[in-house]
Order: sequence, then structure tokens, then C-alpha cells
Amino acid sequence: MATEPCWDDKLPSEEIQKRHAAFDGELGDVTGARAAAEGFLGALARTSLPTAQEHWDDILLVVTELAANAVQYAPGPFELTLRRTYDGVHVMMHDTSVTSPEPRPFHPSKGGGGIGWYLIHTLCDEVSVVVHDQGRQRGKDIHVFLPW
Repeated sequence: MATEPCWDDKLPSEEIQKRHAAFDGELGDVTGARAAAEGFLGALARTSLPTAQEHWDDILLVVTELAANAVQYAPGPFELTLRRTYDGVHVMMHDTSVTSPEPRPFHPSKGGGGIGWYLIHTLCDEVSVVVHDQGRQRGKDIHVFLPW
């Protein structure tokens, strides 16, 4: 006689880990956000190694890009939250701007960037933006999911 599969919401032998850090929005905070992400990944790797080395590097690159964009385009404080998911890492960046990021043309001869948002979409499994235009948490949350 067949039995129904038994499902539960717990990760098999893993504890969901989370790290949150808040920054003033100064240029040096980009390095601080990257360091916070590296600390989270180091702790995560003690219980669950990445399935590929580039996953570690991709997460650090995406966090660095999101923090740099927060400093450049959303003056003021920003917050970074990293959380282990079943098959990856969820990165959430909250900043003070209510303007959603948009791709910009890339002009290598003129400089000025233009590849960050494309890079984020290329490296992440999923990207979403939630704008909060009223209340205490005015700004936006950028959610990205990357493999681990």
C-alpha cells in the first residue's frame, strides 16, 4: 500500500542562517557591506559548502554592486540582509530611493558605468524590486536570489 509523502518546512539538517547590517551610506560602506557578506558566507560555508566556488564570488560581486548603487543613486543609509534559502542565498538591499533601477546604456569609451544592473540580472536566479513610497521604511527593497 502506497503512503503519502511527508513534507515539512524544515531544511534537511541545515539551520537557516541570516545576517543583517545597516550602513550610513558613505563611500566606505560599500567595503563594509562586502565584508559583512563575506562574514556571512564564511559562517555559511562552515555548515554548507557552495556547490561551486564561483557562487561565493558572485554573491560578493552582487552585494558590492548593490551597495555601490545605493551609495551613488540613493543618498542616505542603506541596509543589507543575507539569508540562506533551501538552494541558495537571498540578498536584500534596502535604500532610501523610491526609483526602481533601470538598465543604462554602456559606453566603454565614456566611462560612467552602465553594466551593474545587467550584471546583477545575469548572475542572479531571480531579481525583484519593491518600492515603499510612504511610511517609515520609505525607499525600496531589492531582492536577489543566487545559487549556493
